[in-house]
Amino acid sequence: MKKSLSCRYLSIIAAVVVSVVSSSAYAQYTSIVNQAANMLQTAVIGGFSYKGYVDASFTGGFGNLKANFAGLSTVQGFQYADWFFMGAGLGVDLVFSNVDDYDGYIHGHDTHSCGVMIPVFSDFRFNIGSRQSASFFIDIKAGGSFLVGGDYLAVQNGYISSSEYFMLKPSLGVRIPVGKGGKQAFNLGITYQLLTCNYWYDDWYNNTGSGTLNSLGGTVSFEW
Repeated sequence: MKKSLSCRYLSIIAAVVVSVVSSSAYAQYTSIVNQAANMLQTAVIGGFSYKGYVDASFTGGFGNLKANFAGLSTVQGFQYADWFFMGAGLGVDLVFSNVDDYDGYIHGHDTHSCGVMIPVFSDFRFNIGSRQSASFFIDIKAGGSFLVGGDYLAVQNGYISSSEYFMLKPSLGVRIPVGKGGKQAFNLGITYQLLTCNYWYDDWYNNTGSGTLNSLGGTVSFEW
């Protein structure tokens, strides 16, 4: 009899716990769906607003293939909600590798230890906190980058060729509003950049392989 009552109580407790968890999960799901629907409705009726950024960054290379990047870019897009921005960007990166300065000629191309790359990307930014005061942001840039000039860039133990590369550049930092309304702001953050590359890697540079250029540093931007 006692065993039966205990089983019954356990069943009731389990049912209550499942009900509470389900209700909480449903409420969270409903909140996300409503926010997404509101954002879509805002975009459809033209309630989003234009926003622009100008960004300067420096990242230092690490890993087997090393190159440093000093970049300047601009992003133009729309603020769809207080917490979400989406746009497209274009920039210029000065690239210089962690090797001794070397100018040469290989496979019909000049080789240098510094060069210029042009990143073209989509930008997604998420704001955490009120836009009227200092808050946090998460920024994700994803797209392609192009080594210009038709030359090769010297890196450790080889060279990367002048073709298009995939670029991923997430940043995390603090947004500091200036002026009235919080529309304009300075952004300070740390940033990581991943760049794929075609890599000439053996002593005679007869083979090509794939690799990544990884770098870590900081970014500062102004938005309006």
